Amino acid sequence: MSPSPSKVPRRRSTRFVETRAALLFISPWLIGFFIFTAWPVINSAYLSLTDYDVINDPNFIGFDNYVTLFEDPKVGLALRNTFIFMVMSVPTQLVVSLGLALLLNAATRASGFFRTAFFLPKMTPPVAVGILLLMLFNGQNGLINSFLGIFGIEGPAWTTDPDWVKPGLVLMSLWTVGASVVIILAALRGVPQELYDSALVDGAGWWRRTLRITVPMISPTLFFLFIVDSINALQSFTEAYTAFFGSGNTTYSNDAALFYAIYLFQQAFEFLHMGYASALAWLLFIVIMAITVVQILVTRRFVHYEGERP
Repeated sequence: MSPSPSKVPRRRSTRFVETRAALLFISPWLIGFFIFTAWPVINSAYLSLTDYDVINDPNFIGFDNYVTLFEDPKVGLALRNTFIFMVMSVPTQLVVSLGLALLLNAATRASGFFRTAFFLPKMTPPVAVGILLLMLFNGQNGLINSFLGIFGIEGPAWTTDPDWVKPGLVLMSLWTVGASVVIILAALRGVPQELYDSALVDGAGWWRRTLRITVPMISPTLFFLFIVDSINALQSFTEAYTAFFGSGNTTYSNDAALFYAIYLFQQAFEFLHMGYASALAWLLFIVIMAITVVQILVTRRFVHYEGERP
């Protein structure tokens, strides 16, 4: 039987009231999004087509800023440094996070304490992490090289040798893997115990169970972290800027630590080339989008979703 005519308007009225209530509840977020995100993005697209120094009115110059991008050697250097850092840091962070999560998952006592201990460094301000990098990796009297010296190993010049600047930054980025550890640990807790029991009956060892059961079952989580960590690496700024560019620092190997976000910041707020900086920002957006799409297309066949047909 079809609903009576009197019930149809009532249902529509109920939906309208619910929709209005939902919009009212999310209106603070919507207002913030349009004012602080959508409008700046749209405005930066316009500014990228202008010569703008904050002091004077924008002067429309068309695509000259984008032409300059391909002629600026610093852009190529910054992109190369950023890509190298991403390739080095993302796999390292994933492997370390997975290893720590496996250890926590196997712990039976004080696991809550260790979860908190691993996550707390994530709360450290990035500026403090940059200063800590100089203290730990100083080639003359840093704690890392002092520790290596106990075993008769001469540590490298982490902050002055261009070949060791990015490895030092990668090692320092491990300071904040706590969030990834907690996320992977949550995924590990969701793996059915029956799968491990069946594997034990078949005589599978720990390594085989990890590769054949654990990693495939948590592959969606690893895939998510792979994408997020890649985006974060492409936007790396605070730690490297604090350590190598803060307060007019010219002592350390700046070129090796010149990441794309740092060069964008310099153009915008040191040289006041806001139009050119906006073009740099849009290039970074396109690069991140392209890399993310490639990652999704290439790696999605390695991701297993529970209940999905083979």
